[in-house]
Amino acid sequence: MFGTQAQREISNGFSPSSPRHTTTTNNNNNKRSSLSSTKVTAFLSVKFQDLYGFAVEGNIDDVNVLNEVRERVREQGKVWWALEASKGANWYLRPQISSITEGITVASLKPSVLADTIALKRLVRKGIPPVLRPKVWLSASGAVKKRSTVPESYYDDLIGAIDGKDTPATRQIDHDLPRTFPCHPWLDTPEGQASLRRVLVGYSFRDSDVGYCQGLNYVAALLLLVMKTEEDAFWMLAVLLENVLVNDCYTDNLSGCHVEQRVFRDLLAKKCPRIAAHLEAMAFDVSLITTEWFLCLFSKSLPSETTMRVWDVLFNEGAKVLFRVALAIFKMKEEELLRAHQIGDVINILQQTTHHLYDPDELLTVAFDKIGSMTTNTITKQRKKQEPAVMAEIDQRLRRLNSLKG
Repeated sequence: MFGTQAQREISNGFSPSSPRHTTTTNNNNNKRSSLSSTKVTAFLSVKFQDLYGFAVEGNIDDVNVLNEVRERVREQGKVWWALEASKGANWYLRPQISSITEGITVASLKPSVLADTIALKRLVRKGIPPVLRPKVWLSASGAVKKRSTVPESYYDDLIGAIDGKDTPATRQIDHDLPRTFPCHPWLDTPEGQASLRRVLVGYSFRDSDVGYCQGLNYVAALLLLVMKTEEDAFWMLAVLLENVLVNDCYTDNLSGCHVEQRVFRDLLAKKCPRIAAHLEAMAFDVSLITTEWFLCLFSKSLPSETTMRVWDVLFNEGAKVLFRVALAIFKMKEEELLRAHQIGDVINILQQTTHHLYDPDELLTVAFDKIGSMTTNTITKQRKKQEPAVMAEIDQRLRRLNSLKG
C-alpha cells in the first residue's frame, strides 16, 4: 500500500507551454488568400496546457481571451504584493466577517479588521494570484483553524491507520482513480493517483457518514494541484464538506444535493423567469445539468483556471456562490436558450458555454452584478422549506425498494 507523505510537495512537473497551432482541414482549398483574420480564426485549432497542466483545445479567440485573463491576473497580483508590503504578509489572516456565526458581529469588529475584510472580499472576487492561493484558501475557508484543533500528526496518523484497509469506499475510490482527469500529466501517473487516493481514503475514514461519493475525486484532484501538499488538500476537503457546503451533499442518499437542486430551481424561477418558464414548458429538468455542477463544484464543466476563480470566492463567501455562478451561466445564454426547443439543444448550449468560459471575470461579473440580491439567510430559509419534501421523496423511494425486495 502507499506510504504516508503528508508534507511532500507535489512535483507536478508541468508548466504552461506555448500554443501549438494546427490548421483544421478546409474542404475548399481554393479559398482566397484575402480571407479576413476573423474568418481565419474559425479554421484554427489550438492545443496547449493551461496553468494547472490540463490540455486545452480551442480556437484562436479562446487563446486570446485566456492570455488577456492571465495578464489581468498578473496586474491583480501587483495589488496583492503592494498590500503585503504595506499591511504585512499575513494581513488577511485576521478574523473575517464569516466569523459572525461564532459570536462576532460586524459592529464589534475593529475598524482595521472590518476594512481588511472588505478589501479581501473585493480582491478575492478579482482573483487570487496562483502562488498565494494555498495560503489564502487555508485562511479564508477556516481550514487553518480546523487543523489547529487536532494534533500535528493527525493526517500522518490517519494515513498510517488506514493502510491496507478494504471498505466499499476504498473499492469505489480505486475504481474512480483512473477516470479522474485521465489526460492530466501528473494526475494520470502512479504517483498522482496514489496521492489522490490517500486524500480520498483518509477522508472516507474521517467521516464515515460521507465515506466517499463520486464527484469528490474531481474536487480533491484540483485541491491537490492547487495546495501542493496532501495534508493541505485534505484539510481543504474537510472544511469544504464540513463547513462551506450544505450538510449531506455527499452522503449515501445525496439528500443535501437534492435540496440544493430544488433551491436552485426556485431561484431560477425568480431570477430568470423567462428561462424557467420556457424550460418548464419543454419539460426540461435543469438538474440534468446542474447536479454535476454542484457535486463537482464546476470542476468538470468550466476550464480549470475559471474553476479556480469560482473557488476563490467559494472559500471566502460560502456555498451561495455556487447558486450565483449557476444562475449566471443561464443568464449569459438567455436568448439562445429561449430559441431552443429541443432538450438536446438546451444541454448542448449549456455544455458548450461552460467549456468555452475562459474569461472568469465575465462570468463573475454577471454572477455578482446582474443576478440581484441573494443572501445566505435567504438560501438557508429556502433549504429548510425544501428539506421535508426531499426527505419524503427519499423515504418513499426506500419503501418502494423494500417492498420490491420483500
